[in-house]
Amino acid sequence: MSAVPIDGSGLFYLMGPSGSGKDSLLQALRQRLGTDHRIVVAHRYITRAADANEASVALSVEEFRRRVALGCLALHWHSHGLHYGIGVEIEQWLARGLKVIVNGSREYLPEALARYPRLCAVHVRVSPQILGERLRRRGREEEDAIARRLERAARAFEVPAGCRLVEIDNSGALEDSVEAFVEVVGAKV
Repeated sequence: MSAVPIDGSGLFYLMGPSGSGKDSLLQALRQRLGTDHRIVVAHRYITRAADANEASVALSVEEFRRRVALGCLALHWHSHGLHYGIGVEIEQWLARGLKVIVNGSREYLPEALARYPRLCAVHVRVSPQILGERLRRRGREEEDAIARRLERAARAFEVPAGCRLVEIDNSGALEDSVEAFVEVVGAKV
């Protein structure tokens, strides 16, 4: 935990079902920003091999747990048999007045909001048909696992009282979703 209280007012907590296009949105945003913007996309620590399309660092389960115990992770959660985390460096970035975007989890939103009470939650949604097509194209999972993901994506998730929540529909052209995301984070390009 940092010495300076961090309220999270510059934190954008991106979330949505696996396959909704969060990594594509982040990648497209980074390409548009250039070097003169004060926006940082935090990488995510994850206990599986990193995908070339995501900003993540692969860790073993043992190393992940070690970093949690050492206080190296500001946010961390377990989902689909994997551990995910965001490093404490985001607090230094926020303290410097930077806008920080993290790729989070819908189920972990209440805990993230408890730590960063003024974060802005950005939920990326996509139609079930398109989500199923994307998950199959990705080729990471068998059909029964995809069916479970589709069922989970259709379920409502808890949005704590007072949480700023913005919805982005990523069912259409990626460029349209990127425009909406740019508007949300205030990254006029």
